[in-house]
Amino acid sequence: MREILGKTDGLKNTIVTALEQLYDLEIPDWQVLTEEGLARMAAITAAINREVNIYVDRHGKVVSVAVGDNGSVTLPDVDTRRGRNRLCGIRCIHTHPGGDERLSGVDLSALRNNRYDLMAAIGVNEADPTRSRMDFAIITGRDQNESFEVQEYGPVTAANLEDLFFPNLVKTSEKLLAQGDGTEKNTDDRQERAILIGMEYGRPGRTLWTSEDSLEELRQLAKSAGADVVAVFNQKRPKPDPGFFIGRGKVRELALFAQQEDIDMAVFDEELSPAQERNLERALGIKVLDRTALILDIFAQRAQTNEGKLQVELAQLQYSLPRIMGQGLTLSRLGGGIGTRGPGETKLETDRRVIRDRIAYLKGCIEKVSNVRQLHRSNRTRSRVPIISLVGYTNAGKSTLLNTLTKSDVYAQDQLFATLDPTTRQLELPDKREAILTDTVGFIQRLPHQLVAAFKSTLEETLESDLLLHVIDVSHPLYKEQSAAVYQVLEEIGVRDKPIVTVYNKTDKLPEDSALAAKLSGEPGSVCISARLGLGLDRLLGLVMEHLRMKSVEVTLVIPYAESAKAARLHTLGTVLAEEYGAEGTELTIRLDVEEAARWQDYLKK
Repeated sequence: MREILGKTDGLKNTIVTALEQLYDLEIPDWQVLTEEGLARMAAITAAINREVNIYVDRHGKVVSVAVGDNGSVTLPDVDTRRGRNRLCGIRCIHTHPGGDERLSGVDLSALRNNRYDLMAAIGVNEADPTRSRMDFAIITGRDQNESFEVQEYGPVTAANLEDLFFPNLVKTSEKLLAQGDGTEKNTDDRQERAILIGMEYGRPGRTLWTSEDSLEELRQLAKSAGADVVAVFNQKRPKPDPGFFIGRGKVRELALFAQQEDIDMAVFDEELSPAQERNLERALGIKVLDRTALILDIFAQRAQTNEGKLQVELAQLQYSLPRIMGQGLTLSRLGGGIGTRGPGETKLETDRRVIRDRIAYLKGCIEKVSNVRQLHRSNRTRSRVPIISLVGYTNAGKSTLLNTLTKSDVYAQDQLFATLDPTTRQLELPDKREAILTDTVGFIQRLPHQLVAAFKSTLEETLESDLLLHVIDVSHPLYKEQSAAVYQVLEEIGVRDKPIVTVYNKTDKLPEDSALAAKLSGEPGSVCISARLGLGLDRLLGLVMEHLRMKSVEVTLVIPYAESAKAARLHTLGTVLAEEYGAEGTELTIRLDVEEAARWQDYLKK
């Protein structure tokens, strides 16, 4: 029986017939509602100025129709005898006369109380019902008081209804409920299943990297973040789609794949706009990250020092500020999994003003830390200790080289961004000189601008260096492209005229018949080494000493015994190679900075 519930008094027979025909709507099981269904519901409401409600099950069948007044509709009872973390299997779709599609507090309460799969409201455009728009909300977890949290989306036009993949929305909602209840393992125990999406667009040769190469690096980044990469998709288009980046057809294909393979998130190899991220997450029904968000998450995991945590939080907040209304599921709950970890995570209710205040506070904290770092650099400059910085692409072997040269035990693993916080160690050179060796954060192609800005104080270490050791993984097939990416970042932070020694690392991974190492070692200012095996380090240290000697001079000074304090001071200003006590005073053979040596001209041995 096609029963019409609610206030049917006074309705014309034609309206009653139109309401009964809503039972005949054919809604594909993957859609929330069809364009036809929205138009028919809106037309009825425009004609009678009353709310109209339908219940739809997960097979797309309309199981109930009800009519209310111009401000509300009484919802029939729903059998909610399901598991604690299961939704009721029914979605509720109703109209709002007057054109306001926003869900009311009563709507959201009904969503929570009945655990609907989805609650939707259609703001009816009385002049043209086909132009009506819809908002919808889903349950996204529980708060500390065990109350259901909800996330609202919209507005959605009739033409965009087919972009919503309903099964993924339901699956995501129930998965979040299970995670919050502890009945399903979170990402700390279960790797998040991810798909990677790239796109080749524009003119050929737009970048040095092919889309396949870039996706392979994205796979390594996802692995470093702790994801289980299930599949990789690559698409060719003339240009990105402004709304969905990869186009509606591809989005529908990915939504179906995500449902079939139980995918938790989609990672895009480009930076998405807030609107694209919102549209994709709404259409796919799973978490959506772009390349920048993934790198920020890795940095959040790796940061150990207070300064590093401050810098990561600043970068995350600067990234998330324009996306407060665009991140959908990732902002509806406390952090859980890739893209939501770290000190920079924020909840939906955090407004822009609070975030801006936090950004200003973090910048002040980082400036104080930067001043302390500058003070340390000034002390090193006054003591004339040479400063050498290791720079290079991530996973090029900088930390391994630091450990080998200084006999340290800094964390070093074969993964992208294994170390984040800068590390400084004392290096003793073969000529008895001492130097400061600093390992900086690794670079990567398209390094997020937020990170460059946040880590400026750390990267400034390279500005004060006397010498840069550019470490390159020569075994990587794209070592030239990686080298170019490093020089691009160095240009961006203002390092242009520093002397650079090019260190081709990991030669032990080259094929035995490869002549590449011999070719590269012939380049001026270059050396081929294996930091892991300790090969070629003598020649590397020789090049380092050669560059440092260009800034120093070896002199013999005679300091009268009456001025013995100056002789003691010289031990801190340079490297004493020999010391003898003669008739006229203490005779020191010492290597000093050129400028410093000029100040001791009066004590030169005749």
